[in-house]
Amino acid sequence: MRFREMAAAVRVLARNDLARYSGGGASETARFESELGRMLGVEHALAVNSGTSALIGALVGAGIGPGDEVLVPAYTWVATAAAPLAVGAVPVLVEIDDSLTMDPADLARKITPHTRAVIPVHMLNLVCDMDAIMKVAADHDLVVIEDTCQAIGVRHHGRRVGSIGHVGAFSFNQHKNITSGEGGAVVTNDRRIYARAAMHHDVGSYERPGWIETEALFPGVNHRMPELSAAVLRPQLAALDAQLDRRRERRRMVLDRVASGSWTGVTTARHHDEADAVGLALTFDDPAQARRFGEVRGARRLIESGRHVYTNWQSVIAKRSFHPRFDPHAWAHREIDYGPDACPATLEILARTCSVELAPEVPTPAFRFLTRSMAR
Repeated sequence: MRFREMAAAVRVLARNDLARYSGGGASETARFESELGRMLGVEHALAVNSGTSALIGALVGAGIGPGDEVLVPAYTWVATAAAPLAVGAVPVLVEIDDSLTMDPADLARKITPHTRAVIPVHMLNLVCDMDAIMKVAADHDLVVIEDTCQAIGVRHHGRRVGSIGHVGAFSFNQHKNITSGEGGAVVTNDRRIYARAAMHHDVGSYERPGWIETEALFPGVNHRMPELSAAVLRPQLAALDAQLDRRRERRRMVLDRVASGSWTGVTTARHHDEADAVGLALTFDDPAQARRFGEVRGARRLIESGRHVYTNWQSVIAKRSFHPRFDPHAWAHREIDYGPDACPATLEILARTCSVELAPEVPTPAFRFLTRSMAR
């Protein structure tokens, strides 16, 4: 943790107001929400305690529930598929393409009369083809929930991701561009989505004026962000663009390293806004080459990335809930396939592709040293 985050945490501890509503002064969480909304150019930002909570809150806000089908990519953290189950909806798998993000053509193929929402995921700071996805969604009257957990701050044709769909979800866990250990946010320009998500995230929301005056009251849960989390996020948010600039520069550095080496049959995973690319993955013609490159320090073969691959989503594959009478698949209108053959193109792409860690926190001389093996 850097000095500014440490100072922010000490400031909150000194006030002894660790919960958002425990003190009488201005809340760190409210300030963070305001700053996040301003950066993204959205009207409403709601801080929550995790990216999973943000996805659930976005679904609740959008009115997604039992029997609804929600389209999710077959390559994403398992929470993207688990969040629909938490509201009684069922996730339906969609293939990725060579950008490692949702394939708009397969998205269109997977739509049924019961499809209500789509969750495109910006994986590894790689941005979805949002223009194509928004068009498919508009043609079929679908809600677009951007899972921006792995790409906060990144731009797509001049707009920050998370602000393009009807609602966006962010994560601030340990491995994200900015982090408070755990944390998340829901962002939207839709007042009704915001009001419903806010009501859901705080079981005591009916005592907090300004959120629910236009919505019928329903009981929520407690997904609130604590003040310490918001305090350590605020200075990171202010420095986020500088961090993304370092990622962009290091992306070019790694590509130069790889180009000067002896790796063959390798291409850069397609980016839908190449001029603003800040994430990097390399795709090989031969899976064996990808396996060897995945052993290089700072690289990882994506088929081996555990719970990011749909074939490893054991809790989703089980088609069970915490109680037999709350079983989303019992409310589904058809059998949903989560088997290993559900998205074969995704598995084939992941077997040939490696992500590259750009490590903006590492000093540049050390990063150059770490990447020497990529130019074998």
